Order: sequence, then C-alpha cells, then structure tokens
Amino acid sequence: MEHALSPATLAELRRPRPYPAVSVLTPTHRREPENGQDPVRLRNVVTEARRRLEADPSVTRERRNDVVAQLDRALSEVDLAHAEDGLVIFAAPGEHQVWSLARTVPERVVLSDTFLTRNLVAAHAAERPFWVLSVSADRVTLWSGGEGRVVQDHLGGFPRERRQENFDSERQMQIGDLPSTFRDEASRQFLREADTAMSTILRDHPRPLYVTGEQAALSLLEEVGSVAKAAVQVPRGGLAHAGPEAVWQALRPVLEAESRKDATAVVRELTSARGHRTFAAGLDELWQSAREGRVRLLAVEENFRATVQDLGAHLVPAAPGDLDARDDIVDEIVEQCLETGAEVRFVPDGTLGDANGMAGVLRY
Repeated sequence: MEHALSPATLAELRRPRPYPAVSVLTPTHRREPENGQDPVRLRNVVTEARRRLEADPSVTRERRNDVVAQLDRALSEVDLAHAEDGLVIFAAPGEHQVWSLARTVPERVVLSDTFLTRNLVAAHAAERPFWVLSVSADRVTLWSGGEGRVVQDHLGGFPRERRQENFDSERQMQIGDLPSTFRDEASRQFLREADTAMSTILRDHPRPLYVTGEQAALSLLEEVGSVAKAAVQVPRGGLAHAGPEAVWQALRPVLEAESRKDATAVVRELTSARGHRTFAAGLDELWQSAREGRVRLLAVEENFRATVQDLGAHLVPAAPGDLDARDDIVDEIVEQCLETGAEVRFVPDGTLGDANGMAGVLRY
C-alpha cells in the first residue's frame, strides 16, 4: 500500500484516464474492536463499485472486465492488519493503486475520467510529513516521517556508507578521538555528498528537515553544505545506525514542541487578520474564498469534519446519507486552497475557538 504523496505522484494521479477511472474510499480503523468491521465494509464498497460498472451502459464488456480485474488485484494487496484511518483504491484500465491514509475518508464510489485525489491531498497535508537525516562518521540515513512514525527512505542513494578503507570507526573509538574523524578531508567529502543528495530530495520533495547526530557531525555538515543551516538540528548521536522506533522517540519531543510553536504562530496570524479585516471563517465563506483563490493561510483543526449540501451560491448543513450530501467538504476546501498556493496548517482541536474548526487569512 502507498503512503507518500509527492508532487510528481499527485500529477500522475490527476491525469485523465480512459473512462471509467474508479475511486473507492472507505474508512478503516487502527484498533479493536472498531477494526473488526473493516473487512466487511471494504468488501461491500468494492461490490458496489462492481455493481456500478455492470450498470453503466457506456462501459464496454472488455473494459469492464479489465477494471474489475484491477479492483480484484487491488483488493488482494490491502493489508488491514496495518490499517490506518482511511483506505483509497484507484482502478482504471490496465492499472490500480492502493493508498493507506492517516486521516479518515467518507465511504464512496466514484466513476469518472480522473481519480478522486482530494482526500489524499488533505491527508498528506494533515500528516505534516517531514524528513530526518541521521548523520554519523561512517553512515548517513534518511527517514521519512509522518503521523506517529518514521520509516527508512532510500531516495538519493541513502543510506550512504563510508568505505572501510577511508574510515575505521573501531580504531577511532579505541583511541577516544571520535570527533577528529570529522576534521579530515575524506569526512568533509563524505558529508558534502550527503548534503548534495539531500538538497536534491528537498527540491523535488519539499518538507521540513530534522538533522540528528553528534554535535561535531552537525557542525561539519553545516560547514560543508546548506541543508543543515535551514534544518532543525537535534544533537543526538547513534541514530544513523538505529531502528525507526529509536529515531521516532528521539524526534517526538522536538516535533511536539514544533507543533505547539506552529499552533501559536497560526493563532497570532488569525488574530492579526481580524484586525486587518482579512479574516474568514465558516464553511460557506471559506469555500467561496477558496474557489476564488483568495485564501493565503488556511487553519484546520485536526479532527474537524462537516457534511453539507451545495446549493450553488451557498453550502448548508446536511446529514450524512442525505441526497447530494458532501461529507468531505473540508478535504475539498483544503485541496482547493493548496491548488491556489495557500499555506494549509492543521492545528490541535480547540485551537481555533469560536471559528468552529476552520479559519483563514485572506489575500485581499
């Protein structure tokens, strides 16, 4: 199952497909007893997709059989034992994908000539993905971080290891002179190459970066390159050789502090916007402003959800299951804002007070 959404991947998902491009969405659960319902709900929603394909007179038998086969292959790849909060299956002639999301999604089936991506985009923004670069004298490891986890990533040729003939960590440890390993030219070149590779990754996959390592390693990386200067530095050694749980536990307090700082900055901007009359709140106002490209900053409380009906000029509250109800309107607004270059920040529940879950700063 897929987790990481890069700009290139999103562009590929959004390109037009031969009809029908099928999007199947269903909420999933991480824990018992709620996750006991997941297999049944998944089977039911895939069955509904097959029924819709059968009932569509514009879909030829050959194309229908192709897409149904893709749905079956996708279903066989789903791993509900490691489910997160939402599951998205895409199937079209000759292709399929399965996405696991750390954000719930509505249960729905859509047949179109493009895949439904707004829930992926919103989940990606809510997850606040980040990179961790763990630096040591003989190894540099890259980690991809998200909601409650880090996993090792192999972009850019990472992990990078120093050749044994250029480095003998055991001998250096024995003589008690480990910091000196960061003073020779071979060390400088080793970290310079890692810095260049990381710069390329940040250009293609921009995210906040955290760099861990002994202080001597962090200082040299900052001296020979550029990535450490803009990163949050975490002076903690040993993580280049550690597993993901150790890296996550080392980063967790740093991430929590950054999150608190971020939420405070968002509230400060929203307060200033009230004084300058560029503040917006309420689903109806934000939906209109998002479509007009007027939103500069959108703040969303992490678990805010709403179901509405679109009456054209206005959105009105609706109950889930109502005819034409749109129960992922928050994700639609998030995606629309990102499309028009707005900054989207997810904040803890209750942060926005009387704004009721979502607020924005307008460009004009």
